[in-house]
Amino acid sequence: MEKVERESERPIRIFIAGDSTAATYSEEAAPMAGWGQFLGSFFSDVYVINKAMCGRSSNSFIEEGRLEEILHAILPGDFLFIQFGHNDQKDFGTKPFTTYPFYLEQYINGAREKGAFPVLLTSVQRRNFDEGCSIVNTLGDYPASMTDLAGKLDVPLIDLWSETKVLYESFGPESSKQLFVWLNPGEHPNYPDGVQDNTHFSQFGAKKVAMLVQRHIRDKALF
Repeated sequence: MEKVERESERPIRIFIAGDSTAATYSEEAAPMAGWGQFLGSFFSDVYVINKAMCGRSSNSFIEEGRLEEILHAILPGDFLFIQFGHNDQKDFGTKPFTTYPFYLEQYINGAREKGAFPVLLTSVQRRNFDEGCSIVNTLGDYPASMTDLAGKLDVPLIDLWSETKVLYESFGPESSKQLFVWLNPGEHPNYPDGVQDNTHFSQFGAKKVAMLVQRHIRDKALF
């Protein structure tokens, strides 16, 4: 993938369109967090505008006017990071090799029409270990579909689906709980009854994933 060429001297801005795994959470939801919440902390010269929203799929985000809002604000030389998949699996979502790429193309084309640079990010894995301590894919063909689309349309791809598999397995079935919102009853005032969530990150986990994104930005020399 060729390096993106920016002519603007403005500060670099990254808009994020995505779901709950990337979203920014309120203090009332802590320690639940999304990777987009912390991405800006790994740069001194990047401004992150995180528009990711819980419960959204690639199509519902558009249907609610959220992509339109981003495209109204985005400027030439900005970046649009696009990560959907988890909610695309739901009844209101999309099909992997038909409607999913159809909607993703609207993000890509919209960004390019504004002179901005789209970047695709495959969905993060869920914490789902088999008996051999390996992560089992629960996201069907959505990551493969996005990867195919990135190649077809020559869009930079950050493969968080593969990266988070390695991350979770490096911690193992038990220690990987700290990456997610796993709390015992009474452990945190926001979750007095406790919680066992294998999808949504803790602040610790969200920062780890944000570090993966930051590393790929540097490795791919996106800016």
